[in-house]
Amino acid sequence: MPLSIPARAAALFALILVAAPAWAQDPVTFKKTVNLVNVLATVRDRHGRLIDNLSQDDFILREDGVPQKIRYFSRETDLPLTIGLLVDTSRSQRGVLSDESEASRLFLDQMLRPDKNQAFVAHFDTQVEILQGLTSSRSDLAAALNRLAVPAQVATLLYSAVEDASDHVMHAQQGRKALIMLTDGVAWKDPQTIENAIASAQRADTILYSIRFSDRASPARPLRAAFVATLKERGKDGLNQMAGQTGGASFGVSKEQTIQDIYRKIEDELRNQYSIGYTPDRPLPDGKFHRIQLIAKDRHLTVETRRGYYSQ
Repeated sequence: MPLSIPARAAALFALILVAAPAWAQDPVTFKKTVNLVNVLATVRDRHGRLIDNLSQDDFILREDGVPQKIRYFSRETDLPLTIGLLVDTSRSQRGVLSDESEASRLFLDQMLRPDKNQAFVAHFDTQVEILQGLTSSRSDLAAALNRLAVPAQVATLLYSAVEDASDHVMHAQQGRKALIMLTDGVAWKDPQTIENAIASAQRADTILYSIRFSDRASPARPLRAAFVATLKERGKDGLNQMAGQTGGASFGVSKEQTIQDIYRKIEDELRNQYSIGYTPDRPLPDGKFHRIQLIAKDRHLTVETRRGYYSQ
């Protein structure tokens, strides 16, 4: 005998009650399986000129020696850009601080687009201090640059500045990220190492640029002068290493190349980057460091990009 409508409704309700615990014990879950790696690169010819008309077929990409397929490619630089200025305010910078401040202000005026870009200003000497947090306000950034001053104490926490800025500011940002260090490269009484600084920048997907600039006045004593010269040469090597590992560049101020000239070169690089994305054949981030090799098929071209990344 067929069930009446009320009886069928009651039976259906009982079936739902029986099935409900099963649903609760076996929820539907969605897992992230795509491990996208983004790489920013600039390309130059043998004369140092930027090349901005390549396609993804002009590149060869490997991770840990294994060829990778480029899945995303763009020559556009419309991605958000975050810039951090790390200004050395140790005693070796006394004679150049005003020049650094003015050139930095002009650079930020050129680079900042209020709807896309933001910047911050930090200084380092015996401490690392952010003078102006992330903002698109040119006036606020200029005011921070005007507050730069050299303390009486002696120390240069260069590597700590890179690590702090990468870990506490850059890591949380999306899009393109670049730290610009204005320094002679000499780290003095710094508890951090250059290896830690580079690793922090790599984990934050941040490019490191440096502008070597210091007071040209030499110590009066010959032995002291020789010691300072040795430190600055080591500092130059360190800045080159940090830039090379993260895909940036290191420049030195000279009679032939002013700080304004260098800022224009950095601006050109940041405006002429290739954005490349790929998905390595690994199920999930493994927390390890993986080496990237990106080269142009044309052997006459040089590709500048980061040497690797931490999968996280």
